[in-house]
Amino acid sequence: MTDTMNIETVRELALRFRNWGRWGDDDELGTLNFIDAAKVAAAAQLVRQGRVLSLAIPFDANGPQTGFGGRINPLHFMLQDGGDVASGAQDFVPGLRWCDDVITMPLQCATQWDALAHIYFDDRMYNDRGPELVNSTGAQANSIDKARDKIVTRGVLLDIPRFRGVDWLQPGDAIYPADLDGAADKAGVEIARGDIVLIRTGQIAQVRAESKWGDYAGGPAPGLSLTTAEWLYTKEIAGYATDTWGTEVIPNETPDVFQPLHCVAIVNMGMLVGEIFDLEGLARDCAGDGVYEFLFVAPPLPITGAVGSPINPQAIK
Repeated sequence: MTDTMNIETVRELALRFRNWGRWGDDDELGTLNFIDAAKVAAAAQLVRQGRVLSLAIPFDANGPQTGFGGRINPLHFMLQDGGDVASGAQDFVPGLRWCDDVITMPLQCATQWDALAHIYFDDRMYNDRGPELVNSTGAQANSIDKARDKIVTRGVLLDIPRFRGVDWLQPGDAIYPADLDGAADKAGVEIARGDIVLIRTGQIAQVRAESKWGDYAGGPAPGLSLTTAEWLYTKEIAGYATDTWGTEVIPNETPDVFQPLHCVAIVNMGMLVGEIFDLEGLARDCAGDGVYEFLFVAPPLPITGAVGSPINPQAIK
């Protein structure tokens, strides 16, 4: 199948796995609807040790971005610093002194969620909405702030390099449904409705071993094959995230569609997708105690009309 996939394949899969209207014509949450109160309560029971692991990379000028698509690394500036204190510039305020700062960055430049307004295919975004709904003031529908209180659920780590017996996957290595099932079996977990699945390729481990980001942002990468679309759909997961720039195998399997799985999963399933997650510490922890499920908490910043959000996702065990 991978030798013959093209834009028509993407269109076929989009129709097969489309959730438009499933939760109503006004829905802006997509697969986050699979997370209900019972799911959250059950996920909270997974906390046994009180151990919290951050899954975010540092938000600083040393990040992976190269300017591809206008994405740069965060720019951090001080508005008030110790020099203002020492120089007396704040003496007009009695007693108290302070430091303030500001950050300028694309919302998708580091660990982040894609909003359902982020991706279009055949000029439509999730739930059959058109591009006119995203203008210079932001997204009027499918924006990330709609998920402000929705991303608390059971998380599951699928460690693909551990399943394959390697330190990391190589750029261009595709992950297939059999890999996802095999990693779940090896971890002793079953994927359930409303889960968020974290899929480790090991690319961040490779970056650290080589002491450089290289072409991590937009270059060749391991990642999900388009053939995993059915797996993502039938498992009824709330979302997934990987430790790569774009979650999909690059070069893509479709020469005439860039990031085809985004077109199927985000646009048609309405699936939450996360990128640039640091899964290395979590992978070590899971291998150490043999527990690959946890409470997962990762709300977006409630930025009105935004098509993505930086996050500091937490795995709590």
